[in-house]
Amino acid sequence: MPQVRVMDRTCVAGNTAASALARLADVSPYVVVAAVVLAGMLLFIAAMAARRLLAPAAPTAEKLTTYESGVDPVGEGWAQTNVRYFLYAFLYVIFAVDAVYLFPWATVIRRADLGMASLVEMAIFVSIVLIGLGHAARRGLLRWV
Repeated sequence: MPQVRVMDRTCVAGNTAASALARLADVSPYVVVAAVVLAGMLLFIAAMAARRLLAPAAPTAEKLTTYESGVDPVGEGWAQTNVRYFLYAFLYVIFAVDAVYLFPWATVIRRADLGMASLVEMAIFVSIVLIGLGHAARRGLLRWV
């Protein structure tokens, strides 16, 4: 059986798999990442081209109208939205992220000896979140009316 020496990357003649592996070991990681990105882009372009060639296309006026949940479009597509709803969504995201960081820390704290540094870090994190909550309450963002 042919032997491959990896130290000096030389291969016994006739062993193509080993010589290919030795050549791949010399390739830069950036080249590998670029090749994967290029392959992904080519697959995407090939899928879009196949869709365009194979999908039926018979546009009519009825097919080109706007369709939203079974309701016929009436009037303009622009509607005014209250900013308050976005603020509630933003506050929810803030506290959901807080929970994502706080729950794993709370479950690990009993099993591992994380020490005083971990407790101080979590106190700083929770105090920053509480400062944000106090700011939102002071500005009246937590009132629904």
